[in-house]
Amino acid sequence: MTRGPGGVSRGPGGRAPRVAILAEGQFARATAKTAIGVLRYAPFEVVAVVDSTRAGTDAAECVGVGRGVPVVADVPTALARGATVLLIGTAAAGGRIPDEYRPALAAALERGVAVWNGLHERVLSDPALAAAATRGRATVRELREPPADLEIGGHRRRRTGAHVVLTVGSDAAVGKMTAALELVAALRRAGECAAFVATGQTGIAIAGSGIAVDAVVSDFVAGAAERITCDAAEEADWVVVEGQGSLTHPGFSGVTLGLIHGSAPDLMVLCHDSTRAAVKAHDELPLRTFGELLRIYEDAALWSRPPGSPRIPVVAVALNTAALDERSAARAVAQAAAETGLPAADPIREGAAGGDRLARALLAAAR
Repeated sequence: MTRGPGGVSRGPGGRAPRVAILAEGQFARATAKTAIGVLRYAPFEVVAVVDSTRAGTDAAECVGVGRGVPVVADVPTALARGATVLLIGTAAAGGRIPDEYRPALAAALERGVAVWNGLHERVLSDPALAAAATRGRATVRELREPPADLEIGGHRRRRTGAHVVLTVGSDAAVGKMTAALELVAALRRAGECAAFVATGQTGIAIAGSGIAVDAVVSDFVAGAAERITCDAAEEADWVVVEGQGSLTHPGFSGVTLGLIHGSAPDLMVLCHDSTRAAVKAHDELPLRTFGELLRIYEDAALWSRPPGSPRIPVVAVALNTAALDERSAARAVAQAAAETGLPAADPIREGAAGGDRLARALLAAAR
């Protein structure tokens, strides 16, 4: 694979990929996070979604985005539509390839179609899939494969004048990647040179580069974040780093803290799902209040700074109100703004107006 303009991954001969998304039996809002992100933001063409249980529908009917992208029954149908890449579009707990996906992956690999995999399990670790790839001379792109030469963080300083923004969460899976991408778009609309730094498999599939920090050995998470942040700051004046997990999530807090220390943000944006009351997969743990979350993140951002360093503020709240009706969503935005004293918006529901409100908060804080 080579990189084309804007970081888009390109296949042999520099051709832009034509992607089919594999989401067999799981193409729904709750289970197809990667598919949804790619359908909304990818700079390449998505030609089909593969899910036999929803075949004959349009992607937007199933997940709200991807209007005009058909859901088809199998890989051969997707290939007939010109797919050159099959992307695994869901993420199962534990990161294993679902058994029901393996026949579809083998069918693609045997036909020479590249596979992009964002799960923790490597495609070629399955002997049957490795044999299919050999027969088809197909390539596999492991989106979660970290570089082999990572270092411990804390040794590199970014270019002076670059502003780093990190999206942080009240919980896991609340829209931190979405908020980061919308912030980049809004900053660019404001005439700023802004870059998105991908730290998860979906962001990497969209951007064409990045490091999936949840697949990095814990000693090197901060170093990985430091590398990609500093690299982006060589080219952009605003670097928006995709957050992962949450400091208050018992399973994912480690990667969150490593990102905070490695990216060394100047500003943070808190992301929150307005329908979430308890920590994901931990119903016994209520979410912290906005006030607690602001304090927790702003304290943590200073832990790796010298004594007397200025506060690293959360300057805005990005809300995910997708499951609410219009009136309830408006109340949620107003309540978040009132409770925090910060600008709040849902940049998807509100479109450019919401994203621009969040970007103005960044620009004002940087003055």
